Amino acid sequence: MAKLYYYYSAMNAGKSTVLLQSAHNYQERGMRVLLMTALIDDRFESGKIASRIGISADASLFDRTTDITQLVNNDNQDNTLNCILIDEAQFLTKEQVYDLSEIVDKMHIPVLAFGIRTDFQGELFEGSQALLAWSDKLIELKTVCHCGSKATMVIRLNEQGIPVKEGAQVEIGGNDRYLSVCRKHFKEAVRD
Repeated sequence: MAKLYYYYSAMNAGKSTVLLQSAHNYQERGMRVLLMTALIDDRFESGKIASRIGISADASLFDRTTDITQLVNNDNQDNTLNCILIDEAQFLTKEQVYDLSEIVDKMHIPVLAFGIRTDFQGELFEGSQALLAWSDKLIELKTVCHCGSKATMVIRLNEQGIPVKEGAQVEIGGNDRYLSVCRKHFKEAVRD
């Protein structure tokens, strides 16, 4: 039975690596996958899912206006699609997550979505909120804070490495802009 899976974590927990390994596992068994990533994430080459450990794969792009059902139907005209894997799933809309649940329920294609849960202010992303509500299975990928505790939050840093407390929810960046920390250190960093 196909399911909607949401793999979530703070940054630097290996989400893209796990996604690419999952894609490899399907492909190694002769199965066909559809890889998707957010158009807005321009840290690496557009149309690529890239892991910090150096592996990557081509992917279809989505943004807030993408008709996910149409994208899947276009890719699956021969009915040979075995799995959909989505990187940067926090950038999906609520409607797109609903469409993914329809794909799982009606087309019986498993969907594995990977994303961060909260932004630098501790607020849920729209896609993450919908995935937490609608997914059949939630899987937390873990990373650690500098203190050794599990990192569950993300701090945005300015150019001087000082935590930022206000700003747009989405600002693309990597290790130079974001730091994964435990809740205690998140609260200390954003406290006025």
